Amino acid sequence: MPEYAGAEIIRGTVLPEWIDVNNHMNVAYYVLAFDTAVDTLWESFGITENHINVSQSSTFAVESHVTWQRELTLDEPYVITSYLLAYDTKRIHQFMRMYHAEKHYLAATAEWMNLHVDLSVRRVAPWPDAIRERIAAFAGQQKTSDWPAEAGRQMSIKKPIFGASRP
Repeated sequence: MPEYAGAEIIRGTVLPEWIDVNNHMNVAYYVLAFDTAVDTLWESFGITENHINVSQSSTFAVESHVTWQRELTLDEPYVITSYLLAYDTKRIHQFMRMYHAEKHYLAATAEWMNLHVDLSVRRVAPWPDAIRERIAAFAGQQKTSDWPAEAGRQMSIKKPIFGASRP
């Protein structure tokens, strides 16, 4: 069994409806797969549908960055892992990797920033104690790792023919 960076969150298979005109997994479905992994991780923290309905609190994604490393094609299996980069009383910053589950290569990465939100007022609010404790436990169990090279990246072209002015 290969050692993947981060904690394994979900496994899946590339579905026929995820294949685009280039005969590989379309970018939108990578995001869907990563989003499904976020939901699965949240459930392990106690952020379930029942919790959301009863507590009127949830999370909102406020930023994400996806990198595509190698393509996946029809029926190929994948595994998604997560590594917490940081969290505080109201936010969580995580980094996910999607690997080909048989060939073990890195197919894509996703970096997400989420806020905890009180849905009754639609404002950022502190984590409930039980959820914050589960987040802390998850962070405490992860192996020490270097900051992922893809995290916090900025897009640029080194020698553009044209470049818009930056502020």
